[in-house]
Amino acid sequence: MIPRTQKFLRDRPPRRVLILVENLPSPFDRRVWQEATTLRDAGYLVSIICPTGKGCEKRFEAIDGIDIWRYDLPLEGKGAKGYLVEYAVALSWTLVLSLRVFFGRGFDVIHACNPPDLFFLIGGFFKLFGKKFVFDHHDLNPELYEAKFGRRDLFHRLMLALEYWSFRTADVSIATNESYRRIAIDRGRMPSERVFVVRSGPSLERLEILPAEERFKCGRRYLVGYVGVMGKQEGIDHLLRAVHHIVHQLGRSDVQFGLVGGGTSLEEMRAYAVALGVADFVTFTGRVPDHELLAMLNTADVCVNPDIANDMNDKSTMNKIMEYMALGKPIVQFDLAEGRISAQRASLYARKNDAVDLAGRIVELLDDPVRRAQMGEFGRRRVSEALEWRYEAPKLLAAYATLWQSAADTPRRATPTADDDAVRGSVRPVVAGPRNLSARALETTRGDTPI
Repeated sequence: MIPRTQKFLRDRPPRRVLILVENLPSPFDRRVWQEATTLRDAGYLVSIICPTGKGCEKRFEAIDGIDIWRYDLPLEGKGAKGYLVEYAVALSWTLVLSLRVFFGRGFDVIHACNPPDLFFLIGGFFKLFGKKFVFDHHDLNPELYEAKFGRRDLFHRLMLALEYWSFRTADVSIATNESYRRIAIDRGRMPSERVFVVRSGPSLERLEILPAEERFKCGRRYLVGYVGVMGKQEGIDHLLRAVHHIVHQLGRSDVQFGLVGGGTSLEEMRAYAVALGVADFVTFTGRVPDHELLAMLNTADVCVNPDIANDMNDKSTMNKIMEYMALGKPIVQFDLAEGRISAQRASLYARKNDAVDLAGRIVELLDDPVRRAQMGEFGRRRVSEALEWRYEAPKLLAAYATLWQSAADTPRRATPTADDDAVRGSVRPVVAGPRNLSARALETTRGDTPI
């Protein structure tokens, strides 16, 4: 029997979707690519505009029926001025390429992924021509700004305003978890029935469990794995201090740490490892192909997430946690609300931003192979039974079906719902935020959203 949403799509000429993404190239961005292929399989014609990147240098290519248009970014922003230049170039190129798609294959929907919270300008322009606008909320940019720069100033208020207008322009908003959904409703004033939770569920087909490769251990007994961005808010400095404690205070020379990923702080973190005297115990791979990443993680005895405890990370669902669980790996992380909701018993939770406690939890797991196996099995089962992408794809299609329904036809959804997170009986973070915001109110509330 054909699901009603897919039958609806096949009973009329195919809709066309243009996805905008700035922070990663496609198909490298896993969430964006899963969304694109899901829409394609449901009968949509999909195009993507994104930057170039390693392994994705072609300005145009069609992959599996999806058209990908790419542009070069001159730099990856670090300070506020650097981000201003980066985002201005990205917005300009995206507008030019969206016009090219508009007069070529065409589109009925613009699906914009943040950061930055600027694509509402393009979405709003094309709404004048009857196009729909979907805001795919990947990052909390006001909280991200505060995490990076440690202040709430004019730029922070600007981030709040841009986020607000992204929500106000959107016909539908997609949230990665319930915390983000509450932001959309409370801070963005989105109608609750127009906000859909679509988690970044991993693909078990891609995340295949493979035999360990001893080369990653560099002759040591254990490997602790990490995959993610090397940026300030990712807490790599906390992890390196934990390594220092393990090596120099606990006297452990049997643990190697494999850190996979690139970012603006990669070279700084390499230098910090040298300064701490732990460079021989840490392998920084930079950005690597999928097969190398999977080989490293499959070899790891424990995987770690040192994301700093702050407002952004507390509300965010991290893809790396899902990937660790999909590969059956026990996890150590700081005690963050959404991290606990995702991992549950697949993880140990260190005191927030306490590198010594993080080190202790890592060693505790390394020395307990039975517990490691139990936690890994729980995580793998949780993904296969609740969190895999196949459970999220119908939610994405339901969000799209809502685009062409009138407000009177749209069923109201209760908030919050346990099924959205595939978790029942969990304690959820409470996101307090101003309701009934006006543009002026955004300048005065300063985005206070305590947990």
